[in-house]
Amino acid sequence: MQGELIDALDPQQVDKLIARVAADHGAIDILVNAVGGSTVVANPQATTEQLSFADWQKLLAFNLDATFLCTHAVIPVMRKKRSGKIVNLASIAGRGLSHNSSSAYAAAKGGIIAFTRKLAHELGPDGINVNAIAPSITLTERIRPHWDKRSQASQAEEIERTPLRRVAEAADQANVICFLASSDADFVTGLTIDVTGGV
Repeated sequence: MQGELIDALDPQQVDKLIARVAADHGAIDILVNAVGGSTVVANPQATTEQLSFADWQKLLAFNLDATFLCTHAVIPVMRKKRSGKIVNLASIAGRGLSHNSSSAYAAAKGGIIAFTRKLAHELGPDGINVNAIAPSITLTERIRPHWDKRSQASQAEEIERTPLRRVAEAADQANVICFLASSDADFVTGLTIDVTGGV
């Protein structure tokens, strides 16, 4: 199962994967919904006027659909055990705090924040915790090349507006995800934690 790739926007592939994992392991304890991003369109920083409807739809689908599909598939599995942790990846763009993203991306990530809160109320009685993180720019393998293309002045400006005076590394986000997926967060649900260095 390790390293298996599926199309997380294909309902049939998602359902088959979740069913197979549940059958192989008897349960699913943790789901991290990490499919998303803004680089699926040519201009991730497009203004609303510059955005085409096709790019609007692509960004909404890429950032919302996989989270819904994976969550929808895993709920019955977690309900059987009456426990589970779901962690969604939102963004500070969903809080209206990103200087470098489009309104479509902001709308999609705002949707993740709202979905997280609503789902926590739905699934709390079943012992399932649902939380999210809202990262600022994070130097993942996918984002680092875009960061490296920015001018030194643009990088310095980003760092200057971050109180901790650096941009996030992937481990900064992973550590908070691990907390939310652990027993240390058993009484935390419906929360979106900004992992932004204080932005």
